[in-house]
Amino acid sequence: MSIQDQVGTLRRVYVRPPRAEDAAAWADYGWHDRPDPARADAEHAGLRRVLAEAGAEVIVGSTPVDGNPDAIYAYDPILMTDAGAIVLRPGKPGRRGEPSVDAGDLVTADITVAGELTEPAIAEGGDMFWLDRSTLLLGIGYRTNEAGLAQLRALLDPASVTVIAFDLPHLNGPDECLHLMSFISMLDRDLAVVYPPLMPVRLVQLLRERGIRSVEVPQTEFATMGPNVLALGPRVVLALEGNPETRRRMEAEGVTVHTYRGEEISLKGDGGPTCLTKPLARG
Repeated sequence: MSIQDQVGTLRRVYVRPPRAEDAAAWADYGWHDRPDPARADAEHAGLRRVLAEAGAEVIVGSTPVDGNPDAIYAYDPILMTDAGAIVLRPGKPGRRGEPSVDAGDLVTADITVAGELTEPAIAEGGDMFWLDRSTLLLGIGYRTNEAGLAQLRALLDPASVTVIAFDLPHLNGPDECLHLMSFISMLDRDLAVVYPPLMPVRLVQLLRERGIRSVEVPQTEFATMGPNVLALGPRVVLALEGNPETRRRMEAEGVTVHTYRGEEISLKGDGGPTCLTKPLARG
């Protein structure tokens, strides 16, 4: 088994439920609207239920990060490697308290901390994913910088991991979160779901060189996070409800699609199923 794998069968996953007392800070964190605490809680419970039904052990983080509604997006503060967790340093200043809290929860769950980024590095998990066990793809933008790239390369070099970086587009600027995984998710080792208009040319070329085919998300389903899909296993995925054409195209490629409801926890905060989960074990 290896966690340096984006699509192996999900065995163990870390999540952080929303807290009603954090909802008041929604505008400060760039959410589109105030989440309804009761509905958000029900949606997250539904997400956890789907993960458990898929066979994953669901580790629920309980240590609070006061006043931070983004803390539910557990993917961003940590990079999981076969050697353990690398504690990241978010580019969004309001999220700087999350990595130490999440790392503490993971240590309680018997996860080793293998390294930690330090200033001036910034890096968020949404800007990186494993193409294979020895290749990490990383986006350089407003949330992940060159210093973060350099420190990650130094931490991963002993494991012979190659980190390939791509410049991210400006799009709507630093006040909106555009991660590398905003426009690509792996569905299998040879298949990805992508939004082509935002793809760096070198990333498109790399996928072709590796023989990875693409399911293209239509423009009308980009804003509703059509490309944000969590692999529960090879060609078995969890997606946000409400992207019927993207779902149809994935199913046409033999992908089994499970969905969850996420008006409160996903659409209002721009965080889909990959953002809401931190896979801890696959295989």
